[in-house]
Amino acid sequence: MKKFFDRLWFYKIVALFLAILLAIYVNYNQQGFVPEGQRNATVKTATKKENLKVPLQVSVDTDKYYVTGYPDKVSLSLSGSTALVTSTVNTQNFRAFIDLSRLKPGKHTVPVKINGLSNQLSYSLNPKKITVNIQKRKSKSFPVQIEYNKDAVPSPYKIGTAKSDPSVVTVTGAKSEVNQIDKIVARVVIPKDEIKTYMREVILVAEDKAGRQLNVVIDPATTNVTIPISLPKKTVKLNLTSHGGSQNKVFSVSSDIESVKIYGKSDILKKLDELSVDVDLSHVTSDTEKNVTLKLPKGIYQANPAEIPVKIKVSDSNSKKN
Repeated sequence: MKKFFDRLWFYKIVALFLAILLAIYVNYNQQGFVPEGQRNATVKTATKKENLKVPLQVSVDTDKYYVTGYPDKVSLSLSGSTALVTSTVNTQNFRAFIDLSRLKPGKHTVPVKINGLSNQLSYSLNPKKITVNIQKRKSKSFPVQIEYNKDAVPSPYKIGTAKSDPSVVTVTGAKSEVNQIDKIVARVVIPKDEIKTYMREVILVAEDKAGRQLNVVIDPATTNVTIPISLPKKTVKLNLTSHGGSQNKVFSVSSDIESVKIYGKSDILKKLDELSVDVDLSHVTSDTEKNVTLKLPKGIYQANPAEIPVKIKVSDSNSKKN
C-alpha cells in the first residue's frame, strides 16, 4: 500500500483533480467575467444616450439679407451604440442648420435640419422649428458719441475733449433697424472725484431717437475712450525779489528760468500775469546758488517747476561806490 502512494502517476492524478476543482470554484465566483473578445463586442452593441448643445448655422445669402430670431445653439439628443455615440460627440463631424436660401423677406417658420450623422444613430432636436425674420441687409458708418457723468469731476478740475478710438464704426443689420439709428453711443461712468485723465474700453450701443437699443451688429463692438481731466493752467513770468542780507553787502539775484506754469482756479489764473519769488538772503556772505521753492497764492495748487535755481552775487557796498 505504501508503494502505491509513492508512485509518480498517483500525484499527477491528484494534481489534475485539484486543478479542475479550482477552475470550477473560480468560474462560479466570477460569473460576471467577460472574455476580452466578448467585452469588445458588448461595448459595440451597448446603447448610450448623450445630450449636447450644438451651433446653429444659417444658410442664406448674407450679402443681401439679414436674419433675426434664431438661437445661437440648439439642443441635440443622440442615442445609439456606445462607441458610435462617443465618437460622434468627440469629433462632431455634423452640423445643425436652417435653410433660408429660397425664402423671401418676411417672417418664416422653418425646420431645423441636421446632416453628417450616422444613419445608425437616433436623434432629436430642440427646438425642431424656428421662426425667423428675413430682411434686406444694410451697412452704414456712424461716428461714435461719448456720454459721461461730468459731475464726477470736482472743481476746479476741468474736463477736456473726450476722444474715441476708433471714432467711426460700421453698423450692419436689417435695413429697417439701421434706418432707425440716431446715434452710436459709448457710455462712460467716471468714478467720483476723479482728478486724472480717465481711460476705458467701452461697449458700443446703437440707439434710436427714443433711446431704444437697436438689434444691429457694430464693428468694432468696443471703443477705447480717453477723457482728459486736469487743472486749469497758465504760463506766467517770474518776478525775483529778495529780503534779508547784510547792509554792508550788495546782492544781485537772477535765474535762468524766467517763467513757470501754474495750475489752479480759472478765475484766479485770469488775474495773474506774474509770480513773485522772494529770495531769503539771510546768512549769504558770498556768491552762491540756491534752490527756491515757489510760494503759491490762494487758489493756485501747483507750479511746474515747483522750485527754481537762483544765482546770488555778493559784493561790498564800498566797492560798489568806488
